[in-house]
Amino acid sequence: MPTVWITGASSGIGAACALRYASEGARLVLTSSLPKNIEPVAEKCRAAGSPGVVVLPYDLRWPAGIPKLVAEAWDAFGGLDIVFCNAGVSQRARVEETSSELLRTIMEIDYFAPVAIAQAVLPRMMERGGGNIAVTTSMSGRFGYPLRSAYCSAKFALYGFFETLRAEYYDQGIRVTIVCPGRVRTNISYNALEGSGLPHGRLDPGQAKGIPAERAARTIVKAIRRNRREVLVGGGELLMIWIQRFFPGLCAFITRHIKPEQAL
Repeated sequence: MPTVWITGASSGIGAACALRYASEGARLVLTSSLPKNIEPVAEKCRAAGSPGVVVLPYDLRWPAGIPKLVAEAWDAFGGLDIVFCNAGVSQRARVEETSSELLRTIMEIDYFAPVAIAQAVLPRMMERGGGNIAVTTSMSGRFGYPLRSAYCSAKFALYGFFETLRAEYYDQGIRVTIVCPGRVRTNISYNALEGSGLPHGRLDPGQAKGIPAERAARTIVKAIRRNRREVLVGGGELLMIWIQRFFPGLCAFITRHIKPEQAL
């Protein structure tokens, strides 16, 4: 079974995927900025059948330590087969309320951190013959939503970087899976940053209607195993992707009129 490193593993999609991999016998490296929340997930993974779980707490806002973090994750079990860059933070602020500091914080966590992880792990993976790098984007990386300017920007950027990475290193055995969730019932709206920089602190109605994280994890783990280029995860809201593709004017109209609390 594979050795898997998951960032953002203390709750939501990350925790659910960790438990899914554990039940399949994978060895796990789990990273979160919340040490007290990641330890219970690690214990559940051990109980679920993982033969080895290593916890590496880290705050991805600080890029200087990422090369060391990657080295520790790689050395935990002598290599990584799958790196799942899942950590992220959302936003609840209008453009005029989004300070440069808030914009940079969200970009640091949601874009620069997964890019730095991929760049650091890439040579190691190629040296041992390949591997899979997965990254969580969002439907918000396909088109803009109200109150999500920084978040959408980061998620759009992830598509550009990781699709390029796939094209450049496919022949060296590197596979890239882009995970594109719609509404999944997680803590993302609780932790989303408002214009003040403080957490939103509540579950938005749209998020509350999302699919369970466990259901999302089944789809995601299967897609990574099959080296899917992209996997869409969610419910009826995924229809918006097809509306955007074939009826872009209608998509623009819908996003202009969507209630912010119903956005992703």
